Amino acid sequence: MGLSRGTNEFIATTARAQRAAVSDLTTGRIAVEVTGLTKRYGGVVALAGVDLRVGEGEFFTLLGPSGSGKTTLLRLIAGFEIPDSGRIELAECDVTNIPPYARNVNTVFQDYALFPHMTVSENIEYGLRVRRVPKAERGRRAAAALERVRLSGLGERKPAQLSGGQRQRVALARAIVNEPEVLLLDEPLGALDLKLRQEMQLELQRVQREVAITFVYVTHDQEEALSMSDRIAVLNQGRIEQIGTPLEVYERPLTAFVAGFIGISNLIERHGKQITVRPEKISLLRDGEAVPEGVRVETGRIRDVSYAGVLTRYVVELDAGGELVVARQNNADSVMLTADQDKAVRIAWRPDQEYTITHEQQANLPIGGK
Repeated sequence: MGLSRGTNEFIATTARAQRAAVSDLTTGRIAVEVTGLTKRYGGVVALAGVDLRVGEGEFFTLLGPSGSGKTTLLRLIAGFEIPDSGRIELAECDVTNIPPYARNVNTVFQDYALFPHMTVSENIEYGLRVRRVPKAERGRRAAAALERVRLSGLGERKPAQLSGGQRQRVALARAIVNEPEVLLLDEPLGALDLKLRQEMQLELQRVQREVAITFVYVTHDQEEALSMSDRIAVLNQGRIEQIGTPLEVYERPLTAFVAGFIGISNLIERHGKQITVRPEKISLLRDGEAVPEGVRVETGRIRDVSYAGVLTRYVVELDAGGELVVARQNNADSVMLTADQDKAVRIAWRPDQEYTITHEQQANLPIGGK
């Protein structure tokens, strides 16, 4: 299927943004580089000419919704899939056609894939045993890996005797004991409850800093990506729409998709331009409250109120068209009740708190991925 002129312009614009985003890596060693990577499954394009660089020692996250191609990209880097076109390099060596076992990478999956009949230590030592590492060395390295993930003393237990969080740590220990150049993590925290997932996010960050291994992490959870990553690649329909630090992709989204997917979509059109302003940047003005000079003010009505513990979210339908979500921290003076729905209000934000979307939104193509 041919691409429209507008779509080709979008692809070119996105490619320029990607090149600009990775230019800061020229002074360091590149751990992973993919160029023009394309993968199809029948008539479905899972990846469409993806370019990506990951620096040595980075915690790099592939973020996107289901079907965006993030897991396909991870599997290609691991060697579980062969690209239809493009090139994959690890530590500046072409591994495009090299099988998984010959690549110096390890993968941690969401289901952990632990051997139930083996002890924790035997699970961790398995890869070393396949490589015929001497028994004493295997034991020493497995014990060190257990200590690193804070599971010392549990080496003789079976996986069934561990909690979900402990099994996740065993899978991580088994991956890092082989000392790979790159560790690939495919939504490893997806099966955990919220509190445990938040604890494991901190653990993964700590381990990554200690072992200094490049992490390439797949998730669809925006908060997880923002809190853990050095840089993020936001994928949509088989293409990378933006690469940047968490601050860059949240505060300065390049496309309407990124603005809507990272956090709450707060897009309105004014004077022929699409602008976005984050909910926490907007003030809900009190009746008669004076407006500081230079602040942008719009009027509207509260269409919905949602209490979320530490804050309350207000959906404000604007008189000038469109709607914005306003997040207001809850304290003794600020809680408003749902009875305030349909109330006329004024909202305000500083001009430097809004961001203009300058890149064309991607056309709706028959593209999807794993």
